[in-house]
Amino acid sequence: MSTTSPDTAVTAPAADWRRAEFELRKLDKRLHRLVGQAIADFKMIEPGDKVMVCVSGGKDSYALLDILLGLRRRAPIAFDVIAVNLDQKQPGFPADVLPTYLRSLGIPFHIETQDTHSIVKRLIPEGQTMCSLCSRLRRGILYRVASELGATKIALGHHRDDMLQTLLMNMFFGSRLKGMPPKLVSDDGRHIVIRPLAYVAEVDLERWAEHRKFPIIPCTLCGSQPNLQRAQIKQMLRDWDRRFPGRIDNMFTALANVVPSHLMDRKLYPFETLRRTGVADPDGDIAFDEEPCAPAPSAIRIVRDDPRDG
Repeated sequence: MSTTSPDTAVTAPAADWRRAEFELRKLDKRLHRLVGQAIADFKMIEPGDKVMVCVSGGKDSYALLDILLGLRRRAPIAFDVIAVNLDQKQPGFPADVLPTYLRSLGIPFHIETQDTHSIVKRLIPEGQTMCSLCSRLRRGILYRVASELGATKIALGHHRDDMLQTLLMNMFFGSRLKGMPPKLVSDDGRHIVIRPLAYVAEVDLERWAEHRKFPIIPCTLCGSQPNLQRAQIKQMLRDWDRRFPGRIDNMFTALANVVPSHLMDRKLYPFETLRRTGVADPDGDIAFDEEPCAPAPSAIRIVRDDPRDG
C-alpha cells in the first residue's frame, strides 16, 4: 500500500521545478561572473571597443555571444558587439540558421562566405586530420574581416577545458610547455584576440546551451573525424574530473602559478649563472624532499559555487 499522500504527489513536481529554476539561476550568475572576472583580470575589453564575436554555430560561440550581450547591458563601460560567421561552404551547411538567429537578437552581424571546404578537401589526403589547415585559412579570413569592420578585439569561444586540452596536446605531441592564452596579439600583429570564456567549464556551457536552446550547427568537417588527438585528450580530462574531483581545477590554476626556476627552459631562467648567495629563499627548493610541500596560494582562484550565485 502506498504511503504517498495526494499532497505529496501534487507538490513533488513543483518542488523539482523550483529546484531546476534555482540551479539555472545559479548557472546564469556563475557564467556571467566568471566571464566578467576574466575580462577584468586580463583587461580584455576597454571603453569604446568594438568586439567582433566569432560565431561558428556551436554551443561555445553561441554562449559567448549570449553572455557578452548580457554583460554589456549592465557593464560600467560602453562597448559594441558585432557577430561574424564564416560560411566555409561545407556540404549541407544550413546557411539560413545563423542569420535568422542573429536577426532575432537585433544586433549587427556579418556573414563571410569563403569556400575553404574545397581547399581543405583538395589539399589534405583522405583520412588525415584537417584541423590545422582549416584553422589557418579561417584565421586569415577572420583577421581580414576584423580589419574591414573596424573591430578592435576579436573574441573567440574557447573555454577552460580547451585551454587545458591545448596544454596537454603540446606536451604530449609537440614537446612544448605551451597553452592557450586568454589574450594575445594576432599572428599579423594587427589585432588583439580575447577568450572571455577562459574561466568557464565546458559542462556549464553544455547546460547553458540546452537551457537557451541555441540552434546548434554541427561541424561536418573536422568535428566528424574519428580518433582526433584533441578528442582523446578531452575524454581523458573528463575521466579525471569524474574520478578525481578538483584535479582539473588545480591543473588550470597551475597555468597562473609558473615557477621558471623549477622548470628547464634556459631562456626563462639563468641556470648557467646561478651562484650561492648565502641568503635564504622562502620560495626555494627543498632538494631532498620526495614529495612536494603544501602548494603556494593560488594566483587565480575560481570558485564555481560562489555564494553570490545563490
